[in-house]
Amino acid sequence: MKRIVYQIDAFTAHRFSGNPAGVVINAEGMTEAQMQHLARELNNSETAFIHTTPDDAADATIRYFTPTSEVPVCGHATIASGYAIWKEGIGYRNPIRIRTGAGILAVSILPGTGGCRISMEQGEISLSPALDAGVTHRLLQALGLKQDDIDPRCPVQIASTGHSKVMIGIGSKQTVDSLRPDMAALKQISSEIACNGFHAFSFDSGEKDSLVTGRMFAPAIGIDEDPVTGNANGPLGAYLVANGLAEYTEDRQFRFKAKQGEAIGRTGHVDVKVDISPEGVPTHVTISGEAIDVFRTEIDI
Repeated sequence: MKRIVYQIDAFTAHRFSGNPAGVVINAEGMTEAQMQHLARELNNSETAFIHTTPDDAADATIRYFTPTSEVPVCGHATIASGYAIWKEGIGYRNPIRIRTGAGILAVSILPGTGGCRISMEQGEISLSPALDAGVTHRLLQALGLKQDDIDPRCPVQIASTGHSKVMIGIGSKQTVDSLRPDMAALKQISSEIACNGFHAFSFDSGEKDSLVTGRMFAPAIGIDEDPVTGNANGPLGAYLVANGLAEYTEDRQFRFKAKQGEAIGRTGHVDVKVDISPEGVPTHVTISGEAIDVFRTEIDI
């Protein structure tokens, strides 16, 4: 069967920046091994495989594969999938109800400067207690950081909206940009804390319109560094609200723009919206961004 395959740069309107993702529009009938092999061949941090869903609860199912393993959900590959659906003119309802490993999520296709903008609801918010002092010390060593490099307002803790990341607040953009992690040490820590991603961020973004800049490392799933990560910046929003680091509006929404990828020459931007309860608790996260196609091809699989 001819599989329609896209390469799409997400969280950017400019080719060869942002975060590249593979998208297979018609993945029905593909085996898990075939999906894993194609994801390895494309060698993006994630490739999304879209399957028609034969039920009333969802319009489609997306499965996500890194070059080495399947993951429950991926922000930039979902943004890329929405763009590919728009580009192909597939007649799903809008918002599209997508079944993922993090539950059924709404993906909206909105007008944008490049033709469309994609908005993605994220999964259930989860915030773990701060990591204990011993694990934190080894994590800082693995990242090449000293305790003085850490923003004292920011606990080192795991946050999730479907695919968890460790949040590490750092005082300066220069320090974030200069990180050279020990990937083997990060893999070992991932196995101990059951979290495969480490998101280092700073409020020193270097841009007037961006609240934070960041970098995300996930060597345990074959991603030494992910250029622009929806499933890091989304839960970062919930983390900032939970730790009293967010200024939000009277309608109890916290909105901000996050920059990522600059240090590796693939700058992109994620817009994040966090809904907040009357008690000040983050309740729901939505991320959005632009995308652009790099190529479309067909492969017989």
